[in-house]
Amino acid sequence: MTRLPVGPAGQGGEVVSVRNLTVEIASDAGVQEAVKSLQLAISRGQTFALVGESGCGKSMTALALLRLLPEAGRIASGEIHLGQVELNGLSEQGMRGVRGAQVGIIFQEPSTSLNPVMTIGEQLIETLRAHTSYRRNELAQRAAWWLGRVGIPEPEKRLRDYPFQFSGGQKQRVMIAIALAAEPRLLIADEPTTALDVTVQAQILDLLADIQKEMGLAILLITHDLAVVKNVADYVALMRAGEIVETIDAATFFSAPKHPYARELLAAIPTFAKRGRPLSAARPDTPVGQPVSSMSPSMPEAAISMSNHQKGVGPVLVVKELSVAYSGKGGFWSRGVEPVRVVDAVSFDLHAGETLALLGESGCGKTTTAKALLRLLDKQAKVGGQVSLNGENLLAAQGSRLRKLRQTIQIVFQDPYASLDPRMLVGEILDEGIAALRPDRSLADRKSQVRSLLDRVGLPKNTVDRYPHEFSGGQRQRIAIARALAVEPAVLICDEPTSALDVSVQAQILDLLRALQLEFNIAYLFITHNFGVVEYLSDRIAVMHKGKIVEAGATESILAAPQHSETQRLLAAVPRL
Repeated sequence: MTRLPVGPAGQGGEVVSVRNLTVEIASDAGVQEAVKSLQLAISRGQTFALVGESGCGKSMTALALLRLLPEAGRIASGEIHLGQVELNGLSEQGMRGVRGAQVGIIFQEPSTSLNPVMTIGEQLIETLRAHTSYRRNELAQRAAWWLGRVGIPEPEKRLRDYPFQFSGGQKQRVMIAIALAAEPRLLIADEPTTALDVTVQAQILDLLADIQKEMGLAILLITHDLAVVKNVADYVALMRAGEIVETIDAATFFSAPKHPYARELLAAIPTFAKRGRPLSAARPDTPVGQPVSSMSPSMPEAAISMSNHQKGVGPVLVVKELSVAYSGKGGFWSRGVEPVRVVDAVSFDLHAGETLALLGESGCGKTTTAKALLRLLDKQAKVGGQVSLNGENLLAAQGSRLRKLRQTIQIVFQDPYASLDPRMLVGEILDEGIAALRPDRSLADRKSQVRSLLDRVGLPKNTVDRYPHEFSGGQRQRIAIARALAVEPAVLICDEPTSALDVSVQAQILDLLRALQLEFNIAYLFITHNFGVVEYLSDRIAVMHKGKIVEAGATESILAAPQHSETQRLLAAVPRL
């Protein structure tokens, strides 16, 4: 495979320079410009951050650099210079010599980027064989070296493993190894840490920084996490509606942003200092915390009964010694094998109108705890302990009694795209829960309630006649919140509801959750790895580690003076503005 020249870069010493790049996307509504006259340049050893809201054109820019645009997309104009070579003038065969060899890319979701039917070794060797001179035994040796370089233990052994045998953080490390295996000059990192907890995120960022220093790598970092940008970027380009509205060095961007949109984004970042204040101006007509309207004609009584639960009167949810254990795969050979305990003696209580943040690394048992409380693990695991919901035994309830309790506790999942049925209209999705758990309500009342729900979460009336895929990520999360609120729960479990959202949409969702809590006195169990959200929203914090709660207390005291080493480790890994 012929490699492009690796000598002096283009004008100004840039590894890559983009001039007047315009990308068009054809749709039923006509041709739209996804990227408009974009210009940027990245030099050797430099990290250039491209930031902005979802849909602003960041990922489309990355795909254009590699000529991997979707079928409906095309580069309408502009030049992309990699060193002295203009990429738009290369044939497709020539571009195959660029992808992987000269420009590597780390996609946001490694689970969908790694081939599930190929071993990790095969996928690494595929890149090495195509773009390097390594052959025969050297290929496996180099593949193992790269796995070791990105921090995978026992690399020679792990070469034979498949993607599903790795954790989320390990899969992202494997993606980094594949992207860097041919030692490219430019690495495009498209949201490489979005779904990772703070400690794994810190490890991945430190790893990239080490390799960048070692190889003199130029990095184009695409992210909506401004705290990460401040900690790793040399320059920042702020993108909005396909255009770069400001390009500036990172220090100036955070200390004295010039563009109003930059100031707006920085103001939307949740922090402890902003507690009690709205983060966004998404609905200026609806002050945060001020009741708007009843969610349905039959809701005032329910809203009044919920408001009777006041902080300090008594907990609405009491969890004592909760444990969850998974048995082996079953069959003769699994006899006598000890069950794997994922949650171990977890205890906490939750009052009406209060937010308890459940923190911890991925795999510590947070989501398993939530599923156990929702009785979603009855057939998969052995659940022990005591759970009292409004004074009733939640774990022992069956039949109609369980259905009644399900009205009281609901959940908003991390990924609304996966939790909303793609074949159902939004109106049907919202009506389904009300019809199942509030059978006393007439069809007319249910329709009225659905309309009120959509208005309350800031969605247009025609939402009922559209499918989930027709909405943005933030809008789908609003639909998921409306679905959870449809049966007027006293307890709402929020499992990473903002982790995949950009900072401005996150601000709107947090303002919405806070307003709903103040209006209806809902208790939140908030599962997250975003410490900014925790600082802004939570009243108390419980830190989980290896299935146990190792520290719990008021948010301010935990943040100011963490006692347990695990809490201290988590806080130390948080990127700060």
